[in-house]
Amino acid sequence: MKDPAELIKRFKSRVHVLDGGLATELEKRGHDISGKLWSAQVLLENPDAIEQLHYDYLKAGADIIITSSYQLTFQGMKEAGYTHEQAEDAFNKSVEVAVKARERYLAELDQDLPEDRKPLIAASIGPYGAYLADGSEYTGDYPSLLQLTYQEFVDKFLDFHEDRFKLLHESEADLFALETIPSTDEAEALMCLLEKYPTAPAWISFACKDKEHVVDGGDIEVQSFECTVVENLVAFGVNCSAPSNVTGLVNTSFPRCSQPKHGQAGPTTPIIAYPNSGEGWDAAHRCWVGENDAEHFAEHAREWIKAGANIIGGCCRTGPEHIAQLRALVDSMT
Repeated sequence: MKDPAELIKRFKSRVHVLDGGLATELEKRGHDISGKLWSAQVLLENPDAIEQLHYDYLKAGADIIITSSYQLTFQGMKEAGYTHEQAEDAFNKSVEVAVKARERYLAELDQDLPEDRKPLIAASIGPYGAYLADGSEYTGDYPSLLQLTYQEFVDKFLDFHEDRFKLLHESEADLFALETIPSTDEAEALMCLLEKYPTAPAWISFACKDKEHVVDGGDIEVQSFECTVVENLVAFGVNCSAPSNVTGLVNTSFPRCSQPKHGQAGPTTPIIAYPNSGEGWDAAHRCWVGENDAEHFAEHAREWIKAGANIIGGCCRTGPEHIAQLRALVDSMT
């Protein structure tokens, strides 16, 4: 993986464009993601489709692509009937298809890119709620863990996340994406895990319910203070949330990302923002409702950049067309 200090320096040097949604874009392309393994099922059955999507995001202008390992867990794979070895293969495959997409993209360029301009691969680590597949990744409500003491709660998360973290740490990924984190206690466990692997760079992004709070009710400003003291945390922010809340989160809740790291002066922890398209899910009619306009999404993103975001992208219901708009926006602002 990349050196954390070098990644922080890179992210602070210019705005980076992240990719867009994976599972929802696969669904849009006709793939079934209805099972508990979600997009990981497509990885197991049709890895070429995921490689193509990674490639499409790179062609659209993404500087960073995220692997399809968000829903992958050893526990979930076992419950779906797979062996431990098959689960390991799936984790490795999630990185391999991203690497292949990057190699294909780079091979088609007219010139060699300098090392700090080559696209990065972020290994996705989803929350405990993604494994449960019961909607708790969007609420942070884990009722099965309520009987645990606080330390037991943190230890539970450490045990849950570490096996896949260790495996992906040894892969060709450049950094970790600890994403859609709905629970402040789970975030603390993940920071403990990062401290255990000090050479592993990672960003953490929270699912937020408004301009100030994580979906479990925790204060995002407090989280920014507690998380950014970890030396190998290379970005802090929000994903899988409403785009209309991002500017407020960056403006009022993320200024704590200014604690000195690696001998740097001034604000040193980059800010990352990759919200959903802005649509809402109509459970009664089982469909998405509301606006999904790539140009309007980019106009939101202009405000995120002005507020101080260093990495911008999209989550659910965003696709290559949104990323192309973000690329054009960033290029026009530099």
